[in-house]
Amino acid sequence: MTTGELLDPALDPAPGADVAADVAGRLRRAGLEVRDDAGTRAMYSSDASLYRIPPLAVVRPRDADEVAAALAVARATGTPITSRGAGTSVAGNAVGRGIVLDFSRHLGRVLSVDPDARTAVVEPGTVHAVLQRAVAPHGVRFGPDPSTHPRCTIGGMIGNNACGSRSLAYGRTSDNVAGLRLLTAAGDVVETGYDASGTPFARGADDVLAGVRSVMGAHLATARTELDRFGRQVSGYAAQHLLPERFDLTQALVGSEGTLGVITEATVRLVVDAPVRVVVVLGFDDIVAAGEAAPSVVEHGPTSCEGLDSRLLSVLRARRGEGAVPPLPRGTAWLFVELAGDERADVVDRAERLAAAGLGVDSLVVTDPLTQARLWRIREDGAGMAGRSPADRPAWPGWEDAAVPPHMLGSYLARFDELVTSYGMTSAPFGHFGDGCMHVRLDYPLDRPDGTAVLRAFLTDAARLVGEYGGSLSGEHGDGRARSELLPHMYSADAIAMFGGIKHAFDPTNLLNPGVLVDPDPVDADVRVAGSFPLARGGRTGLAMAYPHDDGDLAQAVHRCTGVGKCRADNSAAGGVMCPSYLATREEKDSTRGRARVLQEVVRGELAWSAPEVHDAMDLCLSCKGCASDCPTGIDMATYKSEVLHQTYRRRLRPRSHYTLGRLPFWARIAGLTPRLANLAVRLPLVGAVALWLAGVDRRRSVPAFARRPFRRSYVGPSAAARGGTPVVLWVDSFSDSFDPEVAAATVRVLEAAGYAPRLPDDRLCCGLTWITTGQLDAARKILGRTVASLADAARAGVPIVGLEPSCTGVLRSDALELVPGPDAEAVAASVRTLAELLTATPGWTAPDLSGTTLVAQPHCHHHAVMGWQADADLLAATGATVDRLSGCCGLAGNFGVEIGHYDVSVAVAGQQLLPALDAAPDALVLADGFSCRTQVADLRDRPAVHLAQLLDPAGPHAGDGA
Repeated sequence: MTTGELLDPALDPAPGADVAADVAGRLRRAGLEVRDDAGTRAMYSSDASLYRIPPLAVVRPRDADEVAAALAVARATGTPITSRGAGTSVAGNAVGRGIVLDFSRHLGRVLSVDPDARTAVVEPGTVHAVLQRAVAPHGVRFGPDPSTHPRCTIGGMIGNNACGSRSLAYGRTSDNVAGLRLLTAAGDVVETGYDASGTPFARGADDVLAGVRSVMGAHLATARTELDRFGRQVSGYAAQHLLPERFDLTQALVGSEGTLGVITEATVRLVVDAPVRVVVVLGFDDIVAAGEAAPSVVEHGPTSCEGLDSRLLSVLRARRGEGAVPPLPRGTAWLFVELAGDERADVVDRAERLAAAGLGVDSLVVTDPLTQARLWRIREDGAGMAGRSPADRPAWPGWEDAAVPPHMLGSYLARFDELVTSYGMTSAPFGHFGDGCMHVRLDYPLDRPDGTAVLRAFLTDAARLVGEYGGSLSGEHGDGRARSELLPHMYSADAIAMFGGIKHAFDPTNLLNPGVLVDPDPVDADVRVAGSFPLARGGRTGLAMAYPHDDGDLAQAVHRCTGVGKCRADNSAAGGVMCPSYLATREEKDSTRGRARVLQEVVRGELAWSAPEVHDAMDLCLSCKGCASDCPTGIDMATYKSEVLHQTYRRRLRPRSHYTLGRLPFWARIAGLTPRLANLAVRLPLVGAVALWLAGVDRRRSVPAFARRPFRRSYVGPSAAARGGTPVVLWVDSFSDSFDPEVAAATVRVLEAAGYAPRLPDDRLCCGLTWITTGQLDAARKILGRTVASLADAARAGVPIVGLEPSCTGVLRSDALELVPGPDAEAVAASVRTLAELLTATPGWTAPDLSGTTLVAQPHCHHHAVMGWQADADLLAATGATVDRLSGCCGLAGNFGVEIGHYDVSVAVAGQQLLPALDAAPDALVLADGFSCRTQVADLRDRPAVHLAQLLDPAGPHAGDGA
């Protein structure tokens, strides 16, 4: 009996545990970095696919010798082994029951760059964007550019033969690989490449190569006629490259999905980018017309021809608002066409000729790079946004990557839409239309008892349809577990036998990524979202949050994570926040995706709320809400973390920081009675140190001083001159009131100067933010409920409610709908404004002239995620100030960076953008609306920072003391 059989719980669950311990022990004795805890196994149990297969153990090799050592253990124990990069595979290519090799942790270096030969040597875990940054100074780049380029790895691209949007210009990954170094299942080293004359070579494992040649000799006609019929035919093995007239093992191995060998090094070709790019957007009546027009577009020589339709844009607008989509030409479907060249006039002329060619109902030529970037972001986020179907149901991969000969695409799209409709499903197609490749996600009814049966039936019918068009089940994602069983609908029995012979020659014991391509697992096996979700054996009961966007179902909410892994990318270039803790630690458990995978185990009933693995995954979540806006699927990990803490500690003893930092407004109100005594107490050496420890505060943190006079105790209402102004409610949060009253005072002066008559709510209210972030949700609901009820009358009367602190403003705008849902909360959320939102919409208000002022602006994460910072950007632009707008989190994030155990990560997060920007501009004025952000700046760089109200204050940015 093999280890794979022992690990199958349906066969023998008890011995599987013994085998797992034995294999993990052998791996550790081999000196390998091994993770086999329940949390890690949950995180690596899925990629971006439908499938869930918990591995036995995860190994993170540091070099090729450690890869060989892992293979040796796998051989000795008969344990399957699967290679994994960023885990963004959508067909289930990167999950397996045995050992998973995670190359992204340590083996991600660019080893060398040869600008003259235009090649680079990389390790398999090298992130695409890292390679691009390394070679950019030489004026070259790696050609293929998948939408996941900020986080996908070169090894993963080789495994799937990825292409990306610009394959019309640069080809597939197989066209851009100049050599490979890999290990066979037997542990033999194989090197492939090309000699000086361009002739391919392969060295090592002579018996394997002889076996492959023998197999090919028996299937010559099939290899010459069934393969390589059009550019995006990547399903199965690329056996056409193994024909005796060339025998190019490099190209043959690309796209083999880790089933033939384990790559340890790759030499890739580099290209020179044309300096001028122009995008032409063509509008069409429908997606079929766009598909039919794509071949004519390609005749104009574009670098890219991407299609999408209004169904996808509707999802985007629902997620991010109308402003998320730049103006487009008329139509309900569009082609984004990129033309490139050396001379601007020539490229613009080509673009205008394409726009005037009459291929659609309307056209738009885009020369502005920023607008082009907005358009491409829509396309790049397509896979994530398509995670919600046009019917607002969860949508899944599985048939997301089919391709047909480009001249047949329009007809195929029409037939495909008919097929989807016949199953009662909806879809929003997009993809590489110039290549005939369509991406789509479908709302399979996986929550029904017959869900997997419907999945199997649909995939079978879809495979037949593609076969009818002479297409490929996969155009760049690989076949994986989603499509390998369906290959007979595309290939003859002889071709299937040929693939099996190649696999047997390389891997006779079926050790490498079994279940994929050859002897495949059923397409409906191991589906991770099938059936009902047994959240504590009750899917919608006992939850504190409402989850209105997920029909009240936490299971549906956490399964929004499609695994595209945008949380693993450096999102700073796109102005994003997500995910600061992952960027600081580079650990999967600290990514939004890793946390979502662990929570998926909770809703399955596999892990308890209080499980150490759950809290380990949640510990470094800053509750920044960056994922709520930056994740294209709409994950809101801050809300889920609050739920976890609530469920774990409800009616139980909590960590002491929950009683102190988690109830800070309560303690601040008491301290406000004797602020001098409170400030003195925390500054006395012994008393202060003990107080910090008791409060759960890291001793390296300074404690902001309480104001000598809280704002609420001194404010008497609008000035006489302002009393006839437009009424506005000033939401003075606990932080502004107790620690920074001058922010509130400056806001009053700014509002009065703009013609408003600000007033405070009648009651002393709190939004409950600190209770929410620490999961004290029963108390938070009462606190927030009182606040919402108090503000509701003003909201219904049309009186704006202006918030000062972004996190507290965000609670009224967002969290209130989760905790105290209803008409009052909806009215309040609709009335809440940031200061910038109010002022930029105020007729006649003019921004002050700040020409000559240099600002380093740190937007608060909740401001970015919940309200958006565009109004602030527009306002600052009107002042004439020079603004260095940062993205990313400051690292303090309320109570997070203050708590014991979080200091180092907090500083590391600040070191991503904030600290370098401060150090680079020592004389700049720091703008930070968030109290946490201002505290972090003061704590780590001893510099003052001002709120927007202080910057706009008629009395000057430093008016008043208020301490």
